[in-house]
Parts: sequence; structure tokens; C-alpha cells
Amino acid sequence: MGIKLKTRKPTGIVPWPLLLLEGEEGAGKTYSAAEFSASDRIGQMYWIDLAEGSADEYAAIPGADYAIIDHDGTYRDILEQIRAVYLEARRAAAAGEPPVVLSVDSGTALWRMLKTWTHERARRGNRNAKALQEDPDAAIDVGMNLWNDATERWLDIIHLLQTFPGIAIITARGKQITAIDDNGKPVTDGRGRALKEWKVQAQKDLAFDASVWVRMRRGQAPQVIKARSLRLRVEDGKPLDLPDFTIENLVFTRLGCSVESQPRQMPALVGDRVQAWLDEHDVVELRDVERLRELWWEAAGDDTGLIRAEVVSIRAAIERKVAEVENPPTEMGHGPASDADRLRAVVERRAEEGDDEPADEAEPDKRPVRKAPAKRAPAKRATAKTTSAQR
Repeated sequence: MGIKLKTRKPTGIVPWPLLLLEGEEGAGKTYSAAEFSASDRIGQMYWIDLAEGSADEYAAIPGADYAIIDHDGTYRDILEQIRAVYLEARRAAAAGEPPVVLSVDSGTALWRMLKTWTHERARRGNRNAKALQEDPDAAIDVGMNLWNDATERWLDIIHLLQTFPGIAIITARGKQITAIDDNGKPVTDGRGRALKEWKVQAQKDLAFDASVWVRMRRGQAPQVIKARSLRLRVEDGKPLDLPDFTIENLVFTRLGCSVESQPRQMPALVGDRVQAWLDEHDVVELRDVERLRELWWEAAGDDTGLIRAEVVSIRAAIERKVAEVENPPTEMGHGPASDADRLRAVVERRAEEGDDEPADEAEPDKRPVRKAPAKRAPAKRATAKTTSAQR
């Protein structure tokens, strides 16, 4: 069976932007976003305040009208709230309503949170934990795998903002710093003077991922550094000054957005579907062994579209999760309980209950096992063996 070619005609419609407002503290980034909420050309604005603390106060701006999103400060809750706004924006767009606006204040705080999470994970690693036990001031080695995890979390949010069915705004701090080379040394000119460069204080690709990049400095007119637009052209190295800058003018006049605008068509690029499948079925959070075993079989279903290698990876992840659930950590948290630990627990429990049955007849994990389909081999039962990584 041949591969079917999939094509479509371009629409030519101006897409909704992801605006990056970055710059010095007190330059007006947050004020501009709050001021935009007064526009009669937009629908509801939702505001996510991340360690900035300005959301309540800026509601006093004349005409400002936005809803503050409550969150508990965890990445998971922040991501879920952004997804909730995304779905509301999609509903409003389908109903022909004015565009929903999402303002994230700020990307600097979000990336700082992910960096902190990365360093905390590194400190808990076996090698770093041992080094810190010997020397509390020892340098922490943060592996690339940990940074990749942080970047993936960041990109999950950025992709939602890039494809937002309305107008997305993210603020970030920016400042001029001394340029540093790959060896961590200052870059100098021919006279030995240190060169300066402008730094956006967030994940390094934020400026590239935004469709419009506006820089704001105290005492100066805002500048458009980059615009992915046919209508608003910015020459390389020649920022466009906007003396009377407002987000409303930038979006609806200079960019040419309208009620006909659509979100950018940017399907997420993935090497395989393993992680997406695990996330969709919430494998990481599941504690129900029977449900995990059902998912083990479902992964190989004809309707999943998964290839054999992806099924193998998913099943391996499920088997590791089953092992974790069936062999919980000991009280000291040093890894799964051994058979001896579990038998000892049975003895103690029976003694407390006054059961006279000999302890050596008790089985550590006796439970009914669901019968597997006749034409399939049953999933391997997780053992209580403790791996070197778990110890």
C-alpha cells in the first residue's frame, strides 16, 4: 500500500502572535500588558502571575479588566491552568467571539523555577549526594539529561503559547551584560576592553520562539527587535522604534491581526510517540496495578498506530511502574522492600492482630491474578529484586 500525500492550500491569514515583552525592570512591560486588557477589540484576558506580584495592583489601571489565575506554584498546576485557558480560547474562537488573551508574567520566573528544580534533582543524585556529605560546599555536577528534562517542560508551555487560539503575551527581564566566551572568559576587543551584549533572562530560545520580540528600556522608546510578519518588517541589526507603543496598536494595526486570525499551525515535532502515550494515559501517576496491566495490553492495539519499538518501550515503562507500586520504599526510603522485609511486616501485623497462624506460612504478596488472553503471553510479574540504581 503506497503512502498517501497530504497537502493543503495556504490561507494567507495573519496568525495570532506570541508577544515577548522583555527589558529592564520598571520599563513598563507588565503595565503594557495590563493596559491592553482595557481594549474593546479583545475578549477575556487571563493573567498568570509567576513570582512577580503585580497582578492585583495593576488592575487599578483605568479600564483594566483581566482575570487572575490561581495556582499553587507547582509546574504541574501552572501547565494545567495554561491548558485550561487554551481550551477556553479555542471555544471562544470557534464561537466567533473576540480573541482571548493570555499574559504570562514572567518567563524569567518560570525558567528560574525549572533551573531550581534541575539543581535540586542533581543534589539528590548518588554521586552529588555523596560529595555533599563529605563537603557541603562541593560543586554540583548537573547532567545534561536533567537540563533536557527542564527544557522539555519549558517547551510544553511555549508550544501552547505559540499555538494559542488568541493572543499570548510573555514578559521577561533583560539587561546588558559582559559577553562571555565558551571558556567562561570575557570577550574583549582589539584594545582589551570587555564587550557587552544584551541578555534575555529566560530559556535561551525564548526570543527565537516568540513571533514578535519587543525590548523595553527605561527612558527610551520601546523597540521591535524581531517580527515574524510580512506587514511589520524589521531589518537585521536595526530595531524599529515605537514611540507611542501599545500592544493594541502593535497587534491590530502593525501586524494586521483581526477576528479572522487563526493560531499558528505548528504541529509538535516528536521523535516517537512513547512519552505522549505515557502522558496521555497518566502512567507516571497511576497506582492501580490492574489498570497498568490493562495498559500493557492496550499498547499493542491495532488502533494505537505505535510501531513495535515504541510498544516495547511503553511496556518496559509500565513494568517499571508496576515494580515501583508492588515494591514500595521502606520507611527509611532506601528503595523497595525485600521479601524478607515484607515477611517481617506480615509477622508484625499478625502479632498485632492476635493471629496464631505461623508466620512462615504467610505469603509476601498473594493476590488473584487476572487471566491473560489465550493468544498472548502474560506480562512479566514485577519481582522484589532491588536494582543497584534503587539502592
